[in-house]
Amino acid sequence: MPDMSLPPLVEPAAELSVDEVRRYSRHLIIPDVGMEGQKRLKNARVLCVGAGGLGSPALMYLAAAGVGTLGIIDFDIVDESNLQRQVIHGQNDLGKSKAQSASETVANINPGVTTVIHNEILTNDNVLDIFAQYDLIIDGTDNFATRYMVNDAAVFLGKPYVWGSIYRFDGQTSIFWAEHGPCYRCLYPEPPPPGMVPSCAEGGVLGVLCASVGAVQTTEAIKLITGIGDPLSGRLMVYDALEMTYRTVKVKKDPNCAVCGTNPTVTELIDYEDFCGTVSAEASEAVQDATITAAELKEWQDNGKNIDLIDVREPAEWEIVRIPGARLLPKGDILSGEALSQLPADKQPVFYCKSGVRSAEALAAAKEAGFSNAVHVQGGVLAWVNQIDPDLPSY
Repeated sequence: MPDMSLPPLVEPAAELSVDEVRRYSRHLIIPDVGMEGQKRLKNARVLCVGAGGLGSPALMYLAAAGVGTLGIIDFDIVDESNLQRQVIHGQNDLGKSKAQSASETVANINPGVTTVIHNEILTNDNVLDIFAQYDLIIDGTDNFATRYMVNDAAVFLGKPYVWGSIYRFDGQTSIFWAEHGPCYRCLYPEPPPPGMVPSCAEGGVLGVLCASVGAVQTTEAIKLITGIGDPLSGRLMVYDALEMTYRTVKVKKDPNCAVCGTNPTVTELIDYEDFCGTVSAEASEAVQDATITAAELKEWQDNGKNIDLIDVREPAEWEIVRIPGARLLPKGDILSGEALSQLPADKQPVFYCKSGVRSAEALAAAKEAGFSNAVHVQGGVLAWVNQIDPDLPSY
C-alpha cells in the first residue's frame, strides 16, 4: 500500500529526558516513530471534547503515549450509569466533575503530561477560543448540534479533528481536516430528522465498543501528530462488533459543502440547536398547552383522574423502570399508525418516555389523529424518579 501520510502536525520538542526515554522505549525502537516521533508527541496539544465513553480510552492512551498537553472539556459529573463504559472514572469518582476525574486518572497514568481542565459547556461563545489552544481535536460527543459546531469551528480555524460515533454494537471513525480532505458536513450535509436517530442514552451502547472506537481515534491522532501511516482522512471506518468486521468507505470532499466548499454559505458559527432541532416542528407545536409535570401526573393519579398512562419507550427500557399504572406502546408503533387504534376514546392519553423528547413526537402523532386532549409528561420517567420516587432505578 502506498504511503498516504500527511506532513507531521507538530514540530518535535527539543529533547527527551532520561526518564522519558525509559518510559517510551517501546515507541523509540519502532523506526516509524523513533526519537523524533516521540518528541512530536511530547510537544503536541490535544483536546478531547467529552470525557465519556470515547474520551475515556482516548485520554488514557494519549497520556500513556506521552502527548505533552491534554485538554479535557466536559461539564457533566460522574454518574453510576457512566461506569459501564467510561473507564477513566471509578466508583470513588461518583458525583465528581468528569473533567476533574479524568485529569486525576491521566496524572496517575503519566505525571509528565499536563492537563488543562475546561469544566464548562462547549458553546458558540467559547469554542473558537478553546480550539485555538490546541493542535488537534478529538470529538467524542453524542449529539448532532455539538458535532456540527465542532466541525465548523475546526474548519474556520484550520484544525484537524478525529471524529467517532458509537451506538449499540456499531461504531464509526474518520478524520476531518478541510485543508487536506472532507469535513463532517461533506459526509453529513444535513442532520437527521429530530428523533430519528436515538442517542446512546436512549438506545444503549455495548461498553467495550467505546474502547474499540476510542482506540482507533487515538491511533489516528498519533499518526497525524507524527506524520506516519495512512490516516483516515477521506475514509470512514465502520465497525460492526457483532459481526466483528471493519470496513472503510471513501468520503470525497464536497465542492458544494456549506462550510468547506468552493462557495461556502456558512461562514460563521450558527444556532446549532435550531439547525439540528431537538424535536420536530410538529412536536414543538403539539406540546404547547399539552405538557404536565411529574408532580401533576402524581396528583392526577391520586385523584383518580380518568387517564391512560402510556410509556412510549422500547421494551428493554420498560424492563428497567416504569411509572406505576403505565402500559407500553413504543413510539415507533404510534408514529407508523399501527398503534393508533389502541389509544383510548374514553380516557385522556398521557404519554411519557425517558426525558420528554420521544413522548412529544408521540403526542404530535396522537393529536394529528384526533386525540386533542392528549398530553405528555415533561422530563419523562427521569423526572418521576427524581421528583416522585427516588427509590426507583434510573438509567
